[in-house]
Amino acid sequence: MALILAPMEGLLDFVLRDVLTRVGGIDRCVSEFIRITDTLLPERVFVRVVPELLSGGRTAAGVPVRPQLLGSDPACLADNAARVAGMGADGVDLNFGCPAKVVNRHGGGAALLQDPDLLFAIVKAVRDAVPAAQMVSAKMRLGFHDDSRAEECALALQEGGAGEIVVHARTRADGYRPPAYWHRIADIRARIHTPLIANGEIWSAEDAQRCRLESGCDTLMLGRGMVSNPGLAREIRAGTAFAAVPGHPTLAAHPPALDWTGVQEHLGHFWHLVRSRLEARQQAGRLKQWLNFLRRHYPPAQQAYERLKTEIDVRVFDAWISAQPLTAKTN
Repeated sequence: MALILAPMEGLLDFVLRDVLTRVGGIDRCVSEFIRITDTLLPERVFVRVVPELLSGGRTAAGVPVRPQLLGSDPACLADNAARVAGMGADGVDLNFGCPAKVVNRHGGGAALLQDPDLLFAIVKAVRDAVPAAQMVSAKMRLGFHDDSRAEECALALQEGGAGEIVVHARTRADGYRPPAYWHRIADIRARIHTPLIANGEIWSAEDAQRCRLESGCDTLMLGRGMVSNPGLAREIRAGTAFAAVPGHPTLAAHPPALDWTGVQEHLGHFWHLVRSRLEARQQAGRLKQWLNFLRRHYPPAQQAYERLKTEIDVRVFDAWISAQPLTAKTN
């Protein structure tokens, strides 16, 4: 049983990974994708996206981060996978689910679900290049235009050597529109033996329980739900049969739900990381972006977002953060 933090391009970067894994309840993270075209990338490129590689491949809270690669050339992906695996990650993840038009036009992400033979070739090449002790996992959607080849695609990933498969229970055509078709993951489970991880539309502990029942998966991947409610993983663990495993950070000292005061503490740390690690032109937008997600779950975040949404001067954000209770305790 595990809860995994999803890869989300332009949102779930190393800053939010640091903050959300400090909150607790997450067992592993997958990075936002690293685009592979026709070259062997230097190590600095991997470090730019996954700076945790400089710290044993783990966040400050000790949670492993698995780099994710996106591309369509088996040999080039294999070379890059071998390089990043040699940098200390616990494994390599492959992206077969990105729905972005610019990615799909170049034959990457979910577009590959139209060619199961190429899925197989990519996974096999990467599996052969990565040391056997390290995991090669893959993330897919149910399909591109429709879900008629979902089982065929999952079988191709399995036969190529994927040790885990995350299934985002929507097609590329579905985008992020609800619902997620969790029952189709159960259909895939009936055809393959590779461990499956369910993903999509998990916004609450109740959603998590329904997803487990409909998909048959114990392991779940959390994305927008975790960004909107940073205490979600703790709530899921408290409200279901998820048990702490040896060595897993105990949640006993923390109430499952995270109230707004608790969020304010983490906002302080988030802003510290943004100000110290990101370019000046990105800083104001990153705080507004997270407040935009938080307002789905926290009314005070709505008020803050309305106040700050047109601001661009980081000094205004500095002042707002300084006025929040308890932020001085962050480090």
